[in-house]
Amino acid sequence: MSASPTCPCGRLRAYADCCGRHVGGETPAPDAESLMRSRYTAYTLGDEPYLLATWHPSTRPGALQLDAEPQPKWLGLQVKTHRQIDESHAEVEFVARCKIGGRAHRLHETSRFVREDGRWYYLDGDLR
Repeated sequence: MSASPTCPCGRLRAYADCCGRHVGGETPAPDAESLMRSRYTAYTLGDEPYLLATWHPSTRPGALQLDAEPQPKWLGLQVKTHRQIDESHAEVEFVARCKIGGRAHRLHETSRFVREDGRWYYLDGDLR
């Protein structure tokens, strides 16, 4: 019997037991860090519907154009900090690495999240 693939988010768990539960719609992310990780995973999978559904309506774009060429090859995610500000607000600082057209890129962002009706949403972020 083969082991389940490890989740792209960097936690050493099987995808189905980690971000797969959230991306697949089984359960909402329990906290902002889990939502951040599941959104990174959705980027690696090209899952635009999940990304848009977890983006707060006040800042959500109409589309993400994830099929634009050249496609990024996502290489890894490092969550640096997760700060719970209050019951409904949190920040997550992360570095995501990818290659686009053979060139390495780093996305270093502090993202803001808001919780409404028991669900966490990505609000916006500051690039670092």
